Amino acid sequence: QVQLVESGGGLVQAGGSLRLSCAASGSISSIHAMGWYRQAPGKQRELVARRTSLGNINFADSVKGRFTISRDNAKNTVYLQMNSLKVDDTAVYYCRYESPITDTYSWGQGTQVTVSS
Repeated sequence: QVQLVESGGGLVQAGGSLRLSCAASGSISSIHAMGWYRQAPGKQRELVARRTSLGNINFADSVKGRFTISRDNAKNTVYLQMNSLKVDDTAVYYCRYESPITDTYSWGQGTQVTVSS
């Protein structure tokens, strides 16, 4: 199993920035992906950004050019830097771990991001 602990959410004004962190622990496969999803009230959970252990990265179109995803391999931590935040970015953000090779999938507990106008 892999456990995920998120931090960094909060309240920010539109145009501001936040950085989310997600630390993974447990049986982490050498081949896996970690990323961030979000769910706004009344909407489905959607992918925000995802990075594989091989370095492949993809973003939702709505955040391209504003968000970046990075990781610290020594700390097994992935970061989501969110710039130029918009009110529409308001959601609960969830960290995700995926390892099809070991059939291991985990969600973090979620962290609230609220962007005010």
